[in-house]
Amino acid sequence: MADEKQIAWAVTQLKEKGAALARLPKKDDFDPVTLSRIKAFLGPWPRALEAAGLKMKKAAPIPARKRRHASSPDRSPSPDMKTHDNEKE
Repeated sequence: MADEKQIAWAVTQLKEKGAALARLPKKDDFDPVTLSRIKAFLGPWPRALEAAGLKMKKAAPIPARKRRHASSPDRSPSPDMKTHDNEKE
């Protein structure tokens, strides 16, 4: 677990790079060692940007309504649908 000093260092690295570039820093903007340390202290890249206050956390997606199947008991088949009884005629 990273201590407060390490987290502060990683946040500072991200904020300084973002200010220097005038945009969100990308992983490619850092050398491999610095990138590895930032991710070790703050987690995956999106979480690191969020921890530094550079990116807002995405809202949780709204779950889609569950589809009901035509065979569910609360729905009757439409009149134009053939049933086994109609096929025998």
